Amino acid sequence: MIFLGIESSCDETGVALVETQVSGSPRLLSHALFSQIDMHQAYGGVVPELASRDHIKRVIPLAKEVLQNAQLSLEQVDVVAYTRGPGLAGALLVGAGVACALGASLKKPVLGVHHLEGHLLSPFLSDDPPEFPFVALLVSGGHTQLMRVTSVGHYEILGETVDDAAGEAFDKSAKLMGLGYPGGPALSKCAEQGNPTAFKLPRPLLHSGDLDFSFAGLKTSVLTQVNKLGSSLHDPQTTHKADLAASTEAAIVDVLLKKSLAALKATGLRRMVVAGGVGANRLLRLQLNQACHKAGVRAHYPELHLCTDNGAMIAMAAAMRVQAGQQVPQFDYSFDVKPRWPLSSF
Repeated sequence: MIFLGIESSCDETGVALVETQVSGSPRLLSHALFSQIDMHQAYGGVVPELASRDHIKRVIPLAKEVLQNAQLSLEQVDVVAYTRGPGLAGALLVGAGVACALGASLKKPVLGVHHLEGHLLSPFLSDDPPEFPFVALLVSGGHTQLMRVTSVGHYEILGETVDDAAGEAFDKSAKLMGLGYPGGPALSKCAEQGNPTAFKLPRPLLHSGDLDFSFAGLKTSVLTQVNKLGSSLHDPQTTHKADLAASTEAAIVDVLLKKSLAALKATGLRRMVVAGGVGANRLLRLQLNQACHKAGVRAHYPELHLCTDNGAMIAMAAAMRVQAGQQVPQFDYSFDVKPRWPLSSF
């Protein structure tokens, strides 16, 4: 079966084609992505109305591109999958509307996909896919969760953020330092030139005895340091900005690392999956790889270009759900979207 996946939950328009196989994970045939970063940079963050309008412009040309690259016709698509939530309501409606219109015109079934499940299963697109069961660290946008993944559709939340997520801590701290948008990559790049021990920043809930996260206090500490440094933060003759960026990144990674290792110990599992945008962070991958190697644990990640939102993860999640008998594509072309949609309720 050929699955066409459409992702439009925020500021990236993604379209992809995935084919199920008789054995093993489905394989990616083609994918294309358009990022709205340049458009939103002028505003310092995503403008929902602009994001929705841009998705409308991009989705059909991207669909034509992936079909051409895979040398397939639209009629050869068996299922049209789309991101149903969570995300920006207007942006989600674009992908859902296009997907259901395509399905109706082709007389093919459609399937709504949970955005976070797409991220969670994205490592199955890599050259070194994981095997079930495993512990997953899902760090995407406003979500930071640790979970036990037994199989497709069977997810047990072990711990999650009680306030700001790791991605928000990166983005908000970067904004406080004047590093621009998108904040996470900008902060990490700046941190490469800094001293990660220059500022003593908190590691919230590190010794809480559970697997929950909290990064709001870290953001407040960064604000305090920014105010203390004043104009000297931006003085090119000092390393203050790079040092603060490096110290912030080190604090976030330290918490993610220690909690992930605690989850592995608590479950006794020997496989670790990291997915979501923060999963592309160089320091996190380095330290987690070292720790997992020492503990005899296999660590798995999506390919770097598939860490951000993309259509490939949506098509893959749809294909894996159908293969596992967790969901049946429907010939019902009415649709709704779920801007707020906990994975635990899916």
